[in-house]
Amino acid sequence: MKKQQLNIIKHSLMYARYFAPCGKGRLLLLGEQISNHHLDFNDKLIGIIGDAGSGKSIITKGMFPGLELVNNDSGLTSGKIMQMRLNFNQQDFDATTYHLDIRFQMAFTQMYEICEFVRGALKHGRRLVIEHFDLLYPHLKINADLLVGIGEEIIVTRPTLFGPLPEEIHNLVFPSLIYRKKLHTAEDLTHYIIERDYNLHDFYYGDIRRGFVLTFNEKPDLDLYDLENKVKQLIDQDLPVSYHDENHIMTGDHLIECTGPRIHVRTTGEIESFALIKEPLYDRINDVYVVVGRIISDDTELKNINKIRFS
Repeated sequence: MKKQQLNIIKHSLMYARYFAPCGKGRLLLLGEQISNHHLDFNDKLIGIIGDAGSGKSIITKGMFPGLELVNNDSGLTSGKIMQMRLNFNQQDFDATTYHLDIRFQMAFTQMYEICEFVRGALKHGRRLVIEHFDLLYPHLKINADLLVGIGEEIIVTRPTLFGPLPEEIHNLVFPSLIYRKKLHTAEDLTHYIIERDYNLHDFYYGDIRRGFVLTFNEKPDLDLYDLENKVKQLIDQDLPVSYHDENHIMTGDHLIECTGPRIHVRTTGEIESFALIKEPLYDRINDVYVVVGRIISDDTELKNINKIRFS
């Protein structure tokens, strides 16, 4: 009876939505929180859905610390491919948890082999964490115990007999990712100008819908009209944006510090409707001041930007 009651509570979750931060540290922390709040010991099939550059692997690392990813930053070696092929062929299932990236795996494994491996691992009680799960589901015909979709927002849902299906999560998060890339590039440009022209360094990032906040412990001495104009000048130059290293991007000839260097638009000209709120706002709850930037032009009042939206 107790197990049935726990299952009822577990499946009462329709979905949870989180801001999808851009920095690596913030993504890792959010992955840990998702694991603590939503992951059950009995969950064996976890589906991760999101386009390239959305932060799937970082969220996975946050949810499952110590899990070896098949396509980690150390790169792909012939030995790793041979070991993965051996695992698929022999199906030893000597590990307790496996990570698969379906888009990556399809380059050297047939889909029926992947499905056989997944079914075999589930039969042996192993856990599988599968990126691009939406590509696997039409062939596997088994939905995940937990689905995590990463786009502009992060959607966490626990499918039941009645859905949702991975395709629905895909259709929500893939089109929205571009807004996150735009706002993150605008955020880094703003950060760059503040440090270069105002010599301010002691602030940190926060999130709002279709925008960002820079948080200061004291009211910053900033001319926000000037700051907005300088950021817009960089945007109007349509400068190329490229990965430099894990802590920097190149924007034209500018080397810019960045906590999420893979989550950006290709050029600054892709950023539309950038604007700053022209006065630092006081957050009385946390006793800090915030500078607010937005990349959407609508008439939503500031006090209700994060309003609940239903589709």
